[in-house]
Amino acid sequence: MRAKFEENYLKCPTSRGGRKLDETRDKYSKACRRLHRAHNEYVLLLAEATECERALRTAALPSLLDQQKRQGEATAATWKAILLEVVQRSDFSTDKFREITSKVETTIQNLKPQDEYKEFMEKYKSPPSTPITFTFDESLVEDTSGKLQPNQLTVDNLTVEWLKEKLTELESSLQDNREKQTALHGPEIIGNGICKNNNSGSQSGISNGVNGIDRHSPPPIPVTSSEPTKLLELRVVERKCARQAELIRTALAELGCEEAPSGCPDLSAETVGGDSLDGSSPDHQDRSSLGSKASVDALRLHLHSIIPPRPFFKMFTRPFRRKSVPSSPALPPKTYRSSSEGPADTVTMAHRSKRIRVLKRRLRKRVDVYVHCRVQNNSLRKRKKRVCSCPNSVVSVSETERSLVEQEWFHGVLPREEVVRLLRADGDYLVRETTRNHARQLVLSVCWGQHKHFIVQTTPEEMYNLFCDVKILILNKYTIAVPVFAVPKPWGHYRFEGAAFPSVGELIAWQRASGVPVTARSGALLRRAVPRETWELNNDHVILLDKIGRGNFGDVYKARLKTTGQEVAVKTCRVALPEEQKRTFLQEGRILKQYQHPNIVRLIGIAVQKQPIMIVMELVPGGSLLTFLRTRAGALSSRSLLAMCRDAAAGMRYLESKNCIHRDLAARNCLVADDHTVKISDFGMSREEEEYIVSGGMKQIPIKWTAPEALNFGKYTSLCDVWSYGVLMWEIFSKGDTPYAGMSNSRAREKIDAGYRMPAPDGCSEDVYALMLRCWEYEADKRPHFHQIYTIIDNIYNR
Repeated sequence: MRAKFEENYLKCPTSRGGRKLDETRDKYSKACRRLHRAHNEYVLLLAEATECERALRTAALPSLLDQQKRQGEATAATWKAILLEVVQRSDFSTDKFREITSKVETTIQNLKPQDEYKEFMEKYKSPPSTPITFTFDESLVEDTSGKLQPNQLTVDNLTVEWLKEKLTELESSLQDNREKQTALHGPEIIGNGICKNNNSGSQSGISNGVNGIDRHSPPPIPVTSSEPTKLLELRVVERKCARQAELIRTALAELGCEEAPSGCPDLSAETVGGDSLDGSSPDHQDRSSLGSKASVDALRLHLHSIIPPRPFFKMFTRPFRRKSVPSSPALPPKTYRSSSEGPADTVTMAHRSKRIRVLKRRLRKRVDVYVHCRVQNNSLRKRKKRVCSCPNSVVSVSETERSLVEQEWFHGVLPREEVVRLLRADGDYLVRETTRNHARQLVLSVCWGQHKHFIVQTTPEEMYNLFCDVKILILNKYTIAVPVFAVPKPWGHYRFEGAAFPSVGELIAWQRASGVPVTARSGALLRRAVPRETWELNNDHVILLDKIGRGNFGDVYKARLKTTGQEVAVKTCRVALPEEQKRTFLQEGRILKQYQHPNIVRLIGIAVQKQPIMIVMELVPGGSLLTFLRTRAGALSSRSLLAMCRDAAAGMRYLESKNCIHRDLAARNCLVADDHTVKISDFGMSREEEEYIVSGGMKQIPIKWTAPEALNFGKYTSLCDVWSYGVLMWEIFSKGDTPYAGMSNSRAREKIDAGYRMPAPDGCSEDVYALMLRCWEYEADKRPHFHQIYTIIDNIYNR
């Protein structure tokens, strides 16, 4: 700027003036002023910085260091005090500490483990249990030919090889057992074991008594507190195997080198069904009185007198005939003589009584015959089968001739959970149908200690019935049931463990009348048939007419009952649904059957005799409340809408009093009658509990109708239904609009948790909307109960 001023000044030496020179002089003056001001500010800032640096260096930093020093000194002083106190209190050399240590040591030394629980054991011990005596049931061998004796092993040509194999197996088990004991406790365990020398044994006869085990048993196994449980188990197994091996070894040693006797009776001897009735040997039978032969001949001849001989009949009478004795004429019914001896003496009472007793026992259990029974290509093919018929004297003909679906104890495809509910006392039973691997099966369900389920077995062959009635044979005042043969009829193939029957009805009737367990292992007896309940309908009595809707489990039909002509609504369950969903479907019927209220849909019955399963309910002509609101929106007044809310509240008040949680209350699940009465329906998700907890996701849960605590924690109570009722009121007064319109389920859930509530519908009064808001309280305890809701709505309605 100075150079520019000098240049202009030199250009005008004469005048030393002019406009440009003046402008340049002004600019130069201003620039000099700014420069001098900046210079002064810079000098001042340098002075300020110098003073700040001096203050930091001479005051601030030394004071910070002093503060750190003071803090450290205070901390050190505190720790010094603490450590001094610790030292003073942990001085092991003080008299007080030595006194405490001495007391602790004395107390520990005085502990006696063997006395600690003595008082406890004396107080709670129980006397030793009474030994159980296992005795041989002699009635099991009363029917045999005498070869089998109670409490004795039988060694004959039928069992000798099996006994030898069993002995080898037991000896191998003993060797393995001892090796395991040695590994657990060392070689000395064999000396402390149960039976070191297994070669010793009595030589008392061919058969060694089982009851003799207790008399010759070694002392009880010693058990110490240090003995492992595994070792004790091995000793018990060793004792068991050693005793069995001793019995078998003794029996085989008595036989020696002799040939094993025959185990089969003399088939030429006279027997009934292949067994000698008096239990004597063939030689003894020949030497005995003529009573044996005469009694059996009389039975055979009496059978001939009942019906003429036939090829089928020969199969039954052949076992009653001696080869050397020709047929004899019929004898009087009370006195029987031998046909081969002419005027022989009357049968002795002793032999006759024993024969009659055995026959009575056999015929009381069942009527058994062995037949050659299968027909193929119009020819009789021999095959041995046991068949059985239920005598008319035991079961009425009407009971056994009814079809399966007509039997009162047949419950169709009733699920197992419903069966458990029906069978309550021991001996209660019913028959139901199930499907396994796409095959239909019949199941007998019995309550016997617990609920047992037996599949009715079916045989592949077609068998033939040899008799259809029972005649009475009188032998010296004894009455015996004898089958009467008739023309062969197709035989059924239903059975459990015993004989087969032509129908399930006869099988169940015989099983109940005979007192024989269904299976030997279960021991279950049939005592009381559980009949179908009054609400269980026959599927054939329900005539489906028109399809009127579709539900979660199947179609809904308008139908008519064949028995009464009443029009009904029928919910069907698809056959292909899983068992879990079928149980859920039937749950609605089980809940509805116990409720009677004008605002609850009435159940007429459940049809489970066959597929498809049906729930039969009253037909409500108006259909769904949601559809009714949308189609009749213009014709509904506020008073009519309030009456619908009152009807729904009355129904829900009744359900709440029964501890029933609906869980799916909505306009779509309510029905409207002709007089606009609202009825609560669709109880598929309902539960009869005061509180119900669910887990496993939110499938099929109506999010926009469900209370927050149920969505967040899975906890359902009647107050959850109150929340749903508030949404139902909103649906009614909005005349069928969708709640939270335009929002997804997740979005609606988020807004509810944030405090959002739907606005009042058009035309809704403040009192009604205030009740809706009370139903939508986030805290369940703040919501009203249904009896309170009904009172509020009824008061508003009657204003």
